[in-house]
Amino acid sequence: MSNAVSSFNQMVAKISSGKSVFGVLAYNKIKVDDNTAGVLYSQKIFDSIDGKFSIRDCMDSFYPYLAMNSRTKNVVFHASINPDPKDRLPDEQLSILCREYMEKMGYGGQPYIVVKHSDIDRTHAHIISLRIDENGRKIPDTFENRRSMAICRELELRHKLHIPTKKEQREDQAPTMKIDYKAGDLKHQVGNITKSIIANYNFQSLGEYRTLLEMFNVTVEEVKGEYKEKPYRGLVYSVLDENGEKVSKPFKSSLFGKSVNMEALQKHFEKSKIAIDTTDIKDRLKQKVSESMKHNRSMDDFKQSLLQSGIGCVFRQNEQGRIYGATFIDYQNRTILNGSRLGKEFSANVFNDLFQDSPTRNMEPTAEKQIFQQTDRSNRFTESSGVQPPVGDDSFNVGVGLFEQHGTDYENESFVRQKEQEEKLRLVKKKRRGRSM
Repeated sequence: MSNAVSSFNQMVAKISSGKSVFGVLAYNKIKVDDNTAGVLYSQKIFDSIDGKFSIRDCMDSFYPYLAMNSRTKNVVFHASINPDPKDRLPDEQLSILCREYMEKMGYGGQPYIVVKHSDIDRTHAHIISLRIDENGRKIPDTFENRRSMAICRELELRHKLHIPTKKEQREDQAPTMKIDYKAGDLKHQVGNITKSIIANYNFQSLGEYRTLLEMFNVTVEEVKGEYKEKPYRGLVYSVLDENGEKVSKPFKSSLFGKSVNMEALQKHFEKSKIAIDTTDIKDRLKQKVSESMKHNRSMDDFKQSLLQSGIGCVFRQNEQGRIYGATFIDYQNRTILNGSRLGKEFSANVFNDLFQDSPTRNMEPTAEKQIFQQTDRSNRFTESSGVQPPVGDDSFNVGVGLFEQHGTDYENESFVRQKEQEEKLRLVKKKRRGRSM
């Protein structure tokens, strides 16, 4: 059984398009400032005085092209070049690979900057350019993804990169499976699922993250308190059965490493916000949901209609059947958004009125889980991308009943015991150091 949302054994290029050049540059600048990325090279971009990544210099370089065409909305060409993890390419070879890719895609004469990312195990490169040429014409994007895949296969051969075996291809296409609590080794299963979701999906709140986890029978809760007059804040994960009931002891996030703790999630919220705001993901989702609302007055029909467009929908209902939360999962763009983020017209109350004559029941549909798994077969890009809502933003807690599901407080007791042990250990070490002086 594979618990990873997705992996791949060949070179993959993920292309995205958006309206905000600044936003895409800002996303990469955050990585550079965090020392998890660095500029490989640039073409037709003004050199910064201090030699560092400069958003202003990039924008000044792009401006003459943008000024030539005010009709094209999605002006950004943003490609992520992801060699197979087995291909540890030196910077020079990765630069050549990116240059050849841009030439073959028709962007060889464009201004662009290439940023090498090393924030995850698989080193990869981001290329930021424009879809408008120097004459103000939009660069053709017909069959763009198909052409990109063919170019990747060609570059693999030319540069003698890793070619996946049939066995690796089969393993690579294995769908994600929800957790099997009867199989044991729950810690390992939970760790794989949490890391995979963070690596693959854009989400901007703990509630949205929890909704994704629950697709795999895992839940997460935030625990806060004070110990020895010092505040602490952490996360605990638990395994759920088919009825949504906890069937395991809580697992502290520290058991799985720093990549799934509260600090890591806060950074992921920030990155996700940038990724969503700089692309047409939200616009596409609003359009599809709006169309389905016009033609469907039954909850079942509405959800099935969205699934045909690769969109999942999770409604939260109380015991009386009233909808108090609506969340949408765009499997194609690997993004989850609460209805309130899309607009007031997609709030829980609106859907509650829309489906007032529909049979009310809590929906955890098998169909959604199946589409979740099937979509991950075809899109094997595994980078986390995205930026956190401002401090105090109410959207952090809206949508899916963040703390209404599980009211137990034993996690706090667990954290207190942990803090006590850590304090005792610290005092013992301090005492030992005193004796040795």
